[in-house]
Amino acid sequence: MPHIPRINVAANSATTRAFVQWIRSAAPYIYALRGKTLVIAFGGEVVADETFLGIIHDLNLLHSLGTRLVIVHGSRPQIEAILKQQNIPSRYNRGLRVTDAETLDCVLEGMGHARSRIEALLSLGVANSPMAGARIRVVGGNFLTAKPIGVLDGIDMQWTGEVRRVDVEAVRQRLDDGDIVLVSPLGYSPTGEIFNLALEEVATQVAVRLSAHKLMFLMDTEGVRNGRRQLLTELSTRDADALLSRRGKLPSDVRLYLPCAIRACDNGVKRAHLISRHHDGALLLELFTRDGVGTMVSAGPLAHLRIATIDDVGGILAIIEPLEEEGVLVRRPRERLEMEIERFVVAEHDDVIIGCAALYAFPGEKAGELAALAVHPDFRREGYGEALMHEIELRARKLRLGRLFVLTTRTAGWFVERGFIESAPARLPSQKRDLYNWQRRSLVYEKALD
Repeated sequence: MPHIPRINVAANSATTRAFVQWIRSAAPYIYALRGKTLVIAFGGEVVADETFLGIIHDLNLLHSLGTRLVIVHGSRPQIEAILKQQNIPSRYNRGLRVTDAETLDCVLEGMGHARSRIEALLSLGVANSPMAGARIRVVGGNFLTAKPIGVLDGIDMQWTGEVRRVDVEAVRQRLDDGDIVLVSPLGYSPTGEIFNLALEEVATQVAVRLSAHKLMFLMDTEGVRNGRRQLLTELSTRDADALLSRRGKLPSDVRLYLPCAIRACDNGVKRAHLISRHHDGALLLELFTRDGVGTMVSAGPLAHLRIATIDDVGGILAIIEPLEEEGVLVRRPRERLEMEIERFVVAEHDDVIIGCAALYAFPGEKAGELAALAVHPDFRREGYGEALMHEIELRARKLRLGRLFVLTTRTAGWFVERGFIESAPARLPSQKRDLYNWQRRSLVYEKALD
């Protein structure tokens, strides 16, 4: 095992505190992505750029964190350089290269150059670098079966094709083996022909056929902006369609990739992301921070409430433990939480638990306790606490409970603003009253349910 030298940083320095805070805030996202399949696509201009090594380091980190990576690359600049060198003109129709026999040879050479650079950089293992000891295996193969596009607008596209089939079983087997799968936009026919494919179509088809968790495009612009030039960090497929239908001018890469993001999400891919290739660490910032640095597209709303399951215990603990340490919430051991998980409702944003609340019912006295109401600090101003409270009230009404009470030491004002009135321990249901902690001296508030 390679020796990685330790960096001596003052334990209480601002840099150290910021690092610790970032790691802690990223942990839920890291956990949520472990074992998930990510399809990451970029053009040949990304491969040729001197900053590409930083992207390679980020891919290495994502792989080491347990994500299953499929990389789809383009090679347009590499192909253009070869065509120019051989005095062969480039021809396009509807943004697609017209691939005749001469051009196809140049396409294969350009693809090889781009692919070789990616494989070489992913093989780095220099000591004291982000790739030290990585030992990443990169695999490719004839994963794509293709067919010719044929004639478009009266132009024979020749060896320009479209995806007919993705060998999903073969790709998943490589991912199960712990490999990074590298897909070049080349497809093969059962008769042995080779077809030049569009990067964006290959990435979309691969993501859909694999039921990938995320499809990510690295492009020149930061993402999708509205009419006021504000970056849209979240976008539904419906709103994205509306944006494309307007006559407003959109950057060419947004026009190219946003329809692919919509198509992917409408066909089972959970999220699609459009991010800038020029932003150092864009992949990590988009995946492991709340707002990201680009535009995330989804078929449905990113945030929703649902009944908790046993798999949510870790996420709930991450939310409530800091408040337990501050004395805001009563401590709940993991074992108790697991036993009582059916009492909990969670708020989820992009597959990460960001809030929770529980209902403890006392049917004999037609009362219920709203307990363990907590929201991640980054989301406390967005109405999730109130949404959780309303969900608990709804569940209490379904149980025909006449009143809801809460015990609190720090947040009385918040509950008063939402219709609770001060009460007394004597008003608690007998079972709860017997357990009341007089040393903690929690204030009791209650609310009548209509």
